[in-house]
Amino acid sequence: MQRYYMNLSHEHEPYKIIEYGGTAEIEEKKSRFIAHVAAAGTEEEALAFIEATKKQFWDARHNCYAYLLGEQGQMMRFSDDGEPTGTAGRPILEVLTGSGIRNVVVIVTRYFGGTLLGTGGLVRAYTKAAQAGIAASDVRQMSYGYGLTIVTDYNGIGKIQYLIGQRGILAEETDYAEQVTVRITVPYEDKDAVIKEITEATAGRAGITLAEPGYYKGK
Repeated sequence: MQRYYMNLSHEHEPYKIIEYGGTAEIEEKKSRFIAHVAAAGTEEEALAFIEATKKQFWDARHNCYAYLLGEQGQMMRFSDDGEPTGTAGRPILEVLTGSGIRNVVVIVTRYFGGTLLGTGGLVRAYTKAAQAGIAASDVRQMSYGYGLTIVTDYNGIGKIQYLIGQRGILAEETDYAEQVTVRITVPYEDKDAVIKEITEATAGRAGITLAEPGYYKGK
């Protein structure tokens, strides 16, 4: 097993997460390669998923894996689990780093089919299996931005809804009382422009509260 810590992206750069992990299988010269994908927020969660998968597929020749943790992919780990060095765990990891997905673990189970694939064949097989597993998963993007709480009168709500609609921003929550409260999340770089547009459209009558910036889940 090998562990690395590194910075793969710049601060505030969007990244992807696994909403729901998938499973996929490919076959190469009668060897079966079954990829299992899951979200993992911590190393403990990743290792627990790996151990559970190994127990489920205890009779397989190999259970090779990789995981990538942190908003910027700061920590990564992989294992060839008995395959020739560099032919299994690292190719799986390279699929993850190339996908832009973070906080993810992939384990590829191999049932040996009787024919040796060679180092190149193994690299291709584990790469294809990991790619198929990711393709079978529900992947969402995490973007860096601000939460805004907007309080307005009933005359201003239509203008605000129009403005955020033009920008493709969905109202996460809208409360109708004596005044209307709308909660939205805007991209980091658009915060000032959105606040200015809302302020101008409502002639300064809308109250806007700004939350601390952070990552939020997109579509």
